[in-house]
Amino acid sequence: MSYVINLTLTGQPALVVGAGTIAARKIDSLLDAGARVTVVAPRVGGDVERMAAGRRVTLHRRPYASGDVRHMRIVVAATDDEQVNADVSRDATGAGVLVNVVDRPALCTFTIPAVVRRGALTLAVATEGQCPACARALREELEARYGPEYDAVVQLLGRARARLRAAGWDSARIQATLADLWQAGIVDCVRRGDDARIRSLLESRLGELAAAL
Repeated sequence: MSYVINLTLTGQPALVVGAGTIAARKIDSLLDAGARVTVVAPRVGGDVERMAAGRRVTLHRRPYASGDVRHMRIVVAATDDEQVNADVSRDATGAGVLVNVVDRPALCTFTIPAVVRRGALTLAVATEGQCPACARALREELEARYGPEYDAVVQLLGRARARLRAAGWDSARIQATLADLWQAGIVDCVRRGDDARIRSLLESRLGELAAAL
């Protein structure tokens, strides 16, 4: 069983080996995370061409070389060449760099979950690399279930948490209070745009501290 984490990549160097359609999706995700992406591939698809033209990535139009993994924080191999994929996995693992080889969990030191993002809220589904199709199907269900209101709720409760911490509340009390707001239906209130009810819930749980939210 894997150990699930959220990896901070802002400003960190990332390597993607391959430049086809699947590689382009992986690059997009890395760019969204703030990584500095280098792409190595002898053949380059249109999406990656546009990224390179827009200077969003550094592109090397050549075959992979073992030294490419050096100084990288994370490596993704997305090629249709099994030998290249195996070489990338071996080199990255040997260099102590996190590596993902698309659809080859045995060659990975990490796998990438199917993700639904609602602003600050991230919902992830993983199957230990055994059935990506199941993860995608579940992601689609989550996309339908969790709308944009969840981002607004996370932002609101995040501000409340910061306010309560500043007021000296202990962690257990804060957690219980925010859980109570959730159970009281604050998500549904945000979904309906019921500002009066939201204010009532906040004031009943936070007292005068609700005024700053």
